[in-house]
This record gives sequence, structure tokens and C-alpha cells, in this order.
Amino acid sequence: MSDTQKVAERPASPTPAVNGVDRYFKISARGSTFGREIRGGFATFFTMAYILVLNPIILGSAKDKFGHQLDAVQLTTATALVAAVMTIVMGIGGNLPLALAAGLGLNAVVAFQIAPLMSWDDAMGLIVLEGLLICVLVVTGLREAVMHAIPQPLKQAISVGIGLFIAFIGFVDAGFVSRIPDAANTTVPVQLGGTGALAGWPVLVFCLGVLLTIGLLARKVKGAILISIVTMTVVAIVINSVADVKSWGLTTPNVPDDVVASPDFGLLGDFSLFGAFGEASAITVVLLVFTLVLSDFFDTMGTVVGISAEAGLLDEDGKVPQLGRVLLIDGVAAVAGGAASASSSTSYIESAAGVGEGSRTGFSNLVTGGLFALALFLTPVLTIVPLQAAAPALVAVGFLMMTQVKHIDWDRYEIAIPAFLTIAVMPFTYSITNGIGAGFVSYVLIKTVLGRAKEVHWLLWGASALFLVYFAIDPIEQILGVK
Repeated sequence: MSDTQKVAERPASPTPAVNGVDRYFKISARGSTFGREIRGGFATFFTMAYILVLNPIILGSAKDKFGHQLDAVQLTTATALVAAVMTIVMGIGGNLPLALAAGLGLNAVVAFQIAPLMSWDDAMGLIVLEGLLICVLVVTGLREAVMHAIPQPLKQAISVGIGLFIAFIGFVDAGFVSRIPDAANTTVPVQLGGTGALAGWPVLVFCLGVLLTIGLLARKVKGAILISIVTMTVVAIVINSVADVKSWGLTTPNVPDDVVASPDFGLLGDFSLFGAFGEASAITVVLLVFTLVLSDFFDTMGTVVGISAEAGLLDEDGKVPQLGRVLLIDGVAAVAGGAASASSSTSYIESAAGVGEGSRTGFSNLVTGGLFALALFLTPVLTIVPLQAAAPALVAVGFLMMTQVKHIDWDRYEIAIPAFLTIAVMPFTYSITNGIGAGFVSYVLIKTVLGRAKEVHWLLWGASALFLVYFAIDPIEQILGVK
């Protein structure tokens, strides 16, 4: 979103609060309204509701060391519960439009890398340990200090990279872009559609959704993103009822037979804090925790900076308001996710959909969290939105975040090259953490070869060293005899 647009949306002087809720969340002060916050809360929920389906699939499809599998219904309940509670806590405590839920990528590590080495209780215990370490880093001020040590152009590059990343997520989730199977013996990693051409009703829904969204945005229609999601969901339901659609992916847009479903809280509290040390070597456990901490640490950092920047909430020094609280709540979310057996919960970049809809405060989190709470009982109703109807929001928000690229000085190579690598590596490796790591390491390297190493904050030196270990984790594990 351009600076002109952001300024235009805000009053010349802060509008007086209309009531206590407005005053607490600073809704009017941030140039927002209750209507925008509510629309944003709905938009965020619908763009990330897929986690209610995907997290149980990922965790439920894996077996632990003893051949045990987690129950899908219990996983759905745990996923919804943690997302509801922590999203609301973030809204009230951090006052940012930043929703939280089980982290993709992290849950795959738990399912396919950690669980085969130990029991599920032990694996979830490692998640709790990871969250506790994150909290310690926050309490000691280290996590916040690292964020403040990042040069402003790199923060802007992180936001732009995230914009491309979430747009790519939208294209992939909708089936507009797909990975070419390795057996194809081609150097092209992705292709249009599933066969090199667009085919099928679901992809048509996505394409129409993108056109509708960008048309509404161009017309500056209030509620553009939410209108698109709801409209295309209705279209998808109609198409699914009259056409022969082979697959919609994770979520099929059927009118549900039942409205209410009973939650099952059986997985809550099933974790062993130090049990992993009895199932795997100490080196293995330490490396696993290190990987989890580093990924969670910098994924969250990128997400918080990106969302705050897009919402226009960064101060003149590029700092996030109440950052300490925000980071602590995110750490607590990781603990809660492990304790509930839902895997590590973290801040969601899909929150950008809500920001694109107008969210500027934590009040929108009450809406998003409330919908996750309803999902505990109304899962059949709230999970009928197919990815093809929600994904256009990610593409649109990707564009809005991309506009920040103009603030980067591309004539200064010591900034431009790290910024470019940050932006490029995120979508190309499908990881926020990888992009931040590439930017950090290259920034430190270039400053050093230019004889200006003293200009680099010592925390960036430390973070870059950790990233070198992170990128070289495989040979390090082999040297240590872990593999």
C-alpha cells in the first residue's frame, strides 16, 4: 500500500475515542473503525482457516517411534483452541492485528523429523522447551534487541519478500502454480496449473477471485478482500453442486449436513518436557531445539515487521509498538501449542489479509479468535471456504506489501544486494527464515569486505553466525556423528 494511500486513510489529527473499547485498542487513534476491524478479523480467519484442516493432516499422518498416531478430531480441537486463545491474547496484550496458529513448516519438522525419533509426548515436550527458550530470549531483551539492530532497508526488504512469499503461497494453494514432479527430468521447478496449462473449475474460481479482488481494490471498495472471499465461496459451492469436480484440495465447498460438531480435548497436556533426552542423544535433541528456535525466532520477526509496516504502525525509527509484549505472547503461543499437542503456534503472515481489509489494532483479533473458538463447535460451517476462494486475498496483499520496495536505495550495493537476496530467497525457498538469513549473512559479508565491519551491530554478527550454522546443519550433523 502506498504512503499516499496510508495517509489518506487516516484523519489529519487523531479522532477522539467513542468509548472505552475504542480508547483501549486505539482504533480511532490509528485511523481505523470498528467496521474495518471486524471485516479485517473475518478476512484473516478465512485466509488461515485452512490450518484447521491442514495441521491435523500433517500431524495425524505421521507415526512416532512406537508407531502411534494422533487422533484427527483431537488435533482439530487442539489446533482451533490454541489459535483462538493466543490470537485473542495477542489482540488484548499486543494490540496488533496479528493472528496466531500452528506454524506450517514447524509442524512438518515435528511430524517427520522429530516424532520418528521419540514418542509424541516427547516431541511435543521439545516444542514446549523451544517456546520457553523463546520466552527467555524475550525477557532478557535479546529478541527485541536483534529486531532493533536490523537496518531499516533490510526491514523493508523483509516486508517485500514476505509480500512475494505470500502471493506465491496463494498461487500454489489455489493450484494456479504447481511443482513439476522430479520424474519429469526438467530444469523448470514449477509450472502453470497441474500440467502446464490451467484446467478445472477450482482454478477458475481462483482466477475469477483474483480478478474480482483487484477490481474491487482498484475501485477502493470497502471490504474488497472479504467481499471477494465470500462471493467466490458461494460461487464454489454452486459449481461443486452442479459440476463434476475431482478435487478441491483440502477443503471441499459443500453445504454441510451438520452444523455443530463436538470438540475433543483429549490431547491437552500430553507432553513430556525432558522425555526426549531419554529417546535420542543429547546432541540430537539440542540440534532439533536449535532448529526450532531459530526458525520460530526469525519467522516471527519477519512477520511482525512485515505486518506492522503494512499497517503503518512502525514509528519513525522503524520500531514495532509494544514489541516486547508481542514477542513474549508469540513465545507463550509456542509453549501452548506444544502443551496442547498442536505443534508450535506462531504469528501468521496471513494476517496481512486483515490488514489489507483495514485492520490496524488488536480488536480485529477478537473477531478472528472468536471465529476460531466457534470453529470448536461449528467446524462444518466455518471450514467450507476452499483455498481457491481465500487465496486471491494473499495475492492482493502480496501486491500491497510489494509497494514498499521503492523505499530501498538500490544504488547502494551494501544495502541493495542483501535486500535483493532477502526478497528473492523467501519465495524461492518457501521460507521467511531462509530469506532473512541470506540477507543477514550477505550484509555482514559486504560490510566486512568494504572495510566497514564496525558499522555492523554485534547482534547481527551473532545472528549471522547462527545462520551459518543453520544453513550448514547437515554437514555439522555428519561431523558430530548425529546422522
